[in-house]
Amino acid sequence: MKKSTLATMVLAALISAPSAFAYEAGDILVRAGLTTVAPNDDSSNVNVDALGGNVGMGVEVDSNTQIGLNLVYMLNSNWGVEVLAATPFTHDVTLIDTADNGLGLGDGKLAEVTHLPPTVSAVYFFDTQSAFTPYVGVGVNYTIFFDEEFTNAREDQTFQDLSLDSSFGLSAQLGFDYQIDDKWLINASARYIAIDTTATFTVADVKGSVDVDIDPFVYTLSLGYKF
Repeated sequence: MKKSTLATMVLAALISAPSAFAYEAGDILVRAGLTTVAPNDDSSNVNVDALGGNVGMGVEVDSNTQIGLNLVYMLNSNWGVEVLAATPFTHDVTLIDTADNGLGLGDGKLAEVTHLPPTVSAVYFFDTQSAFTPYVGVGVNYTIFFDEEFTNAREDQTFQDLSLDSSFGLSAQLGFDYQIDDKWLINASARYIAIDTTATFTVADVKGSVDVDIDPFVYTLSLGYKF
């Protein structure tokens, strides 16, 4: 009888004891690693007012990898608030000239643009009671563009005054933490961010514009520490 009672008490203690891997309210996770922004871009046609609007050209935006940083504050064992930051991303913008418009601008690199995409998310961690902890999250993103510059070759074609509007949009992500021990962890995540902007410029002193839905997938692999 005593053995049975003791076994029951031990089992109850094990069930009620927190897992060594479980997150708790007040935990702070700091992660740093590599983040790749891979645009899933779709642009409208380039519009030049003096040429009747649509001139039959579009643009594409390439990928870029930088140092990614994020911080998570745990509200309880499942819910946390995450802030995503990174060093500035610089992207090549390519002109796609498929129209017989007589402009002779040609395909090729058009410009470079730099942006920062800080994102704040609500994140839900699944309680697996193991070192592997998957999570999902949704959030809001604000992307600011700066250092927008046409290439020298495009400036020779009279492209000037490039400017991209800042963007505000939603984001969604999934990822996981793999806890090496009670402090260190490895993180991987993938997220989608809605980034839509309008680029304005002049060519031969005539105003032009193009709408670009960048809408990137953002991939991160990082090392983290739990405080």
